[in-house]
Amino acid sequence: MIQPSTNAGHRLLWLSLAVVLWLVDQAVKYLVTQSMQLNSVLPIAPGFNWVYVLNPGAAFSFLADAGGWQRYLLSIFALVVSGVLVVLLWRGVARKLDAVAYALLLAGAMGNATDRLRIGAVVDYIDLYWRSWHWPAFNVADICVSVAALLLIVGSFRGRAETSDTGRQHVA
Repeated sequence: MIQPSTNAGHRLLWLSLAVVLWLVDQAVKYLVTQSMQLNSVLPIAPGFNWVYVLNPGAAFSFLADAGGWQRYLLSIFALVVSGVLVVLLWRGVARKLDAVAYALLLAGAMGNATDRLRIGAVVDYIDLYWRSWHWPAFNVADICVSVAALLLIVGSFRGRAETSDTGRQHVA
């Protein structure tokens, strides 16, 4: 069985990573809100715009037109998930890949929850597009959550590969 790291330095490293990414997310959002008008577009390169939009819903604007209650539901969910992730990271995580994923997920959840609690919607500013098709605008917190999900998926396959034919797991 893989044993979690009990090293306090490792635990603080992962929690610090989450805090730094949360601060980066909030700093960029602050710069966007202070330097751009709401719903404005700043072309950067073909296929990439810097925008300032508010998303009252979840990913891909899911629940955006729900009437306002989603602000509280999504905030509570993000805070509960964040609390669980802090506990998991503090207790120690067996694999670095999982620890990085949890730290990214924590940063992303807290970044968007901060926006929802502070202004009632999430500030999005990255707009990727091809011709007239635009991907939904997103932010650093969304990138953190997406990369975390990818790492957890990759880790789930690695976990299977690390189990020998006898059913015992080997340390990653």
